[in-house]
Amino acid sequence: MANSTFDPQSLKYNDAGLIPAIAQDSLSGEVLMMAWMNTESLARTLETGQVTYWSRSRQAFWAKGATSGHVQRLVELRFDCDRDCILMQVTQVGAACHTGRRSCFYTAVEEGQEVEKMKPLED
Repeated sequence: MANSTFDPQSLKYNDAGLIPAIAQDSLSGEVLMMAWMNTESLARTLETGQVTYWSRSRQAFWAKGATSGHVQRLVELRFDCDRDCILMQVTQVGAACHTGRRSCFYTAVEEGQEVEKMKPLED
């Protein structure tokens, strides 16, 4: 396999300059969350190892865990074959979800009913 220098500009961003980024636990494979990145948040993540997203609601960088202590540390970064989605293998400290749950994907549909599959973590 050939190696080449990674250029964040080579990825395909949407019209707002954002790309979806999925965080997955590097050990269990559990999907923790999905958020958005731009070229600068991606560069910050690669430089520091602390996952940094772009908050669309606040229009600001969001270093995961900066205020909550629920930090995501980057283990490996991949992108899909179309270069329009990022997959990050991370080490998650505490909750990934703002609701206090380990994962944002805690609601399932079973027999047409929404079922909560995960309770918030205890402090």
